[in-house]
Amino acid sequence: MGIEEHLPGDFLLTTVEKAAGLARASSMWPMTFGLACCGMELMAVGDPRHDFSRFGMERASATPRQADLMVVAGRVSQKMAPVLRRLYDQMAAPKWVIAMGVCASSGGMFNNYAVVQGVDHVVPVDIYLPGCPPRPEMLLDAIVKLHDQVRNTKLGAHRRTEIAGRERARLKQLPLSDTRSTTE
Repeated sequence: MGIEEHLPGDFLLTTVEKAAGLARASSMWPMTFGLACCGMELMAVGDPRHDFSRFGMERASATPRQADLMVVAGRVSQKMAPVLRRLYDQMAAPKWVIAMGVCASSGGMFNNYAVVQGVDHVVPVDIYLPGCPPRPEMLLDAIVKLHDQVRNTKLGAHRRTEIAGRERARLKQLPLSDTRSTTE
């Protein structure tokens, strides 16, 4: 009882947001940032058995200017953190980050002054992938979950409204400041 009855059978209706989300998710170009043993599992995702090219990631980018997904695999040292941030800043928007492994997510077993305790102190992270090291299948699952996030990302004014709503919700969760009486 809608417009579909008056259209030919091979006609498709969608919104610009859904079409853009599908295009973005279907053509991600990852930039690998393998720093430790997780880098070996990251390379395994490109082999014929796992083949991450079936997710639209045909080409792993060697330069940040052509990438829109950064996979940080392994521990990040304090000396490497500025390099990581510089590469992230050189990526064109929209851009996403996967923290692969417990070292990238939280510093892992390296709780010392030389290792950054989580890559989210340097760049914003979209997906945290646990494991030491995580299997290639787990990385593929994280990529599928990231594709779902990207497909459902709002655009323009809708995106600004969504971000403002999340910020209001975050502020509601913050504890109230200490209100002491000034007449002591």
